[in-house]
Amino acid sequence: MLKKKQVVQVLLNKKRKLLNLKITRVPPTNKPSTDLMMRAKGLPSKYKAPKGFYIHGNVGTGKTMLMDMFYSHIENRRKKRVHFNAFMLDIHKRIHRLKLSLPKRKLGKMTVYDPIAPVAWEISQEACLLCFDEFQVTDIADAMILKQLFENLFRSGVVVVATSNRPPDELYKNGLQRATFVPFIHVLKEHCHTVCLDSGMDYRKRNMPAAGVLYYLTSEPGAERAVNNLFEELAQTQNDFTRPRVLMVLGREVHLSRTCGSIADCTFEELCARPLWASDYLEIARVFDTVFIRNIPRLSLRTKDQARRLTTLIDNFYDQKVRVVVLAEAPLECLFEQGPLVGEEQRDRMMLDDLGLTQDAGDRLSLFTGEEEIFSFQRTISRLTEMQTEQYWRQGDRNSKT
Repeated sequence: MLKKKQVVQVLLNKKRKLLNLKITRVPPTNKPSTDLMMRAKGLPSKYKAPKGFYIHGNVGTGKTMLMDMFYSHIENRRKKRVHFNAFMLDIHKRIHRLKLSLPKRKLGKMTVYDPIAPVAWEISQEACLLCFDEFQVTDIADAMILKQLFENLFRSGVVVVATSNRPPDELYKNGLQRATFVPFIHVLKEHCHTVCLDSGMDYRKRNMPAAGVLYYLTSEPGAERAVNNLFEELAQTQNDFTRPRVLMVLGREVHLSRTCGSIADCTFEELCARPLWASDYLEIARVFDTVFIRNIPRLSLRTKDQARRLTTLIDNFYDQKVRVVVLAEAPLECLFEQGPLVGEEQRDRMMLDDLGLTQDAGDRLSLFTGEEEIFSFQRTISRLTEMQTEQYWRQGDRNSKT
């Protein structure tokens, strides 16, 4: 386990190598995509890219801060810093776009085409350094392609620096078809130094000047009135009027009932009770710099789907420095109850039957145990704590940056 100063020194040494990192570029071409796949095989064997870093530890220990410091000092312009959720969404979009560009299959002819290698090559031409915040795997669609994707990225000379709350061996823990995922862990460890950064302290919870009252309890007298007044006060700074908005996300409509300029006044039901996911929250974060989240109920394993969406929402808002005002049923530390999983037995039984799994197998899968939600919600609490500070509120003021 390393201390912050040691990690900083190691990253600075890595910086010196990355300053001179060059990757052989192949000029764009309109030739058939099979040529693209051949070029995706990577660099000459004599080229060896430096190893990256996989930095893991408990919430609030400074992993993201260190990675951002490192990223800001890399002078090579072919670099990209992105939340891992957003990166995988982009990967799936590229794969979809590439498949649409293929010629239609001729009747009676079977054509096997693998889009992952050319997508990896495309990314390697855009960046030789990828910095991922919050490297986590919860989606089986992501889990099944990561090995092939990252093998091609590493073969093309891409260096990866990532932060995570989980050590590599616990990624996609108890996930569906995890045995197929495990080889990716070996690829990751082969190309990245693993560093544990765990001071035992959540620095987000240290005493910092608050930006005012931004977290209200529904049981408090006058709480809703105070939230209404805060919205009206912020709305007066906008060159707009209060109105509903419709956002287009991947061809779908996301309706928000009350907005004003760069401010969205939403309910928990709007954001987390509907089937929204990372792509929707990223679009909301792009359009709005301040989001009110009203009527968050006390969450539990019985409502783990909503808890998972809230975690994803806060992850994306935090990464994009979106400011939040919360009206909730319970104090932040008590917002998620880790009681027994009840009330969903029939739904889970049907899912087990559909997947062809026994009850014993289901008892070990995080999909049914809620283990991932319990683990991830600690990060949500930590981030929401920091999001109430004056420093974070200033960083999220997009008007001051224009």
